[in-house]
Amino acid sequence: MRWQRLPRCRWGCELAHKVSNQYGTRGTGMDQVTVKKVAMAKDEVPPPPYDPPSADGPRAKEQFQNVQVLGDESAEQLSYTMAAMTAWVAPKEGCNYCHNPNNMASDELYTKIVARRMLQMTRNINHNWQDHVGKTGVTCWTCHRGQAVPANHWTMPPAGPNGIIGNRHGQDNPIAATGFSSLPDSSLALYLTGDPKKDQNIRVQATAAHPSPADKTSVMQTENSYAVMVHVSKALGVNCTFCHNTQSFGSWPISTPKRAKAWYGIRMVREANGQYISSLAGVFPAYRKGPMGDPFKVSCATCHQGKNKPMGGYPMAKDYHALWGAPGLYTVPSSFPAPLQAPQPTQPVASAGGAANPAG
Repeated sequence: MRWQRLPRCRWGCELAHKVSNQYGTRGTGMDQVTVKKVAMAKDEVPPPPYDPPSADGPRAKEQFQNVQVLGDESAEQLSYTMAAMTAWVAPKEGCNYCHNPNNMASDELYTKIVARRMLQMTRNINHNWQDHVGKTGVTCWTCHRGQAVPANHWTMPPAGPNGIIGNRHGQDNPIAATGFSSLPDSSLALYLTGDPKKDQNIRVQATAAHPSPADKTSVMQTENSYAVMVHVSKALGVNCTFCHNTQSFGSWPISTPKRAKAWYGIRMVREANGQYISSLAGVFPAYRKGPMGDPFKVSCATCHQGKNKPMGGYPMAKDYHALWGAPGLYTVPSSFPAPLQAPQPTQPVASAGGAANPAG
């Protein structure tokens, strides 16, 4: 097997103070090592824009026009959620980042189409993926942190040359997502897109000594597997023993409970990219797409940002009733008129208040 330049080992070789906790019997290597500055860093969590309103009263779809996702919520809940979204995504631009102030019901800004789809995605995660997010849930802030575009995103890698010269076959091209290693740069595309119900096993450990029609696992396949594991480790700020047992990395019975959480999380991300974000390819402008023309997508790092629990596990979503409902049946129109360009986003802001006019 050819030589691989492996990523820095964040639990042994990273030049930083670390904290260590023993989770297994001494001598088994079941220690969890964390970079101290990451583990101790405080996450800012913006407070609700005002006291959460009642979920009772007239429905939003009865009070406002063109409310396609949150119409089942009360009108007060819609206004409250819009005010929070302003602080989470576009605190400087305000309501006008998604809305035409002269016609709040209009869909002429592409950002409104995107925001509607992202609301649907958030509800789907909180409603259908509690095996991963539990009762903590997610909000727009979990990913955006006051920025119109989340800091941690990825796109399909560009195609290499067709000939022999200069064709690296997607390798030896260090990227942050795989720890700046020489591992394949298409591992996220392989495992974090598509249908979550069609299993794409990351584990490629062979079950027999020799290949057979039932087991054609090759050594080359381990490179993609290792690359995505490096990504998960880096995104959560943990080492392998956070999920795995060093006696047998592939064995489920002796793995930690966190491995099951990660199993669901990978499939949750796969659905978010495949069903919700990819459907926006015809809506996003070119400057918010990758070199292959696909929209910016999410990964484990988008939410976790170096923590094994986003924002230290703070249950921020509990204050937002509208983000827990069923995702609904809204789909992005197949033919969408050329959208107007939204205001250019400013630099990230920690948090901001202010109300947004309801119409989303």
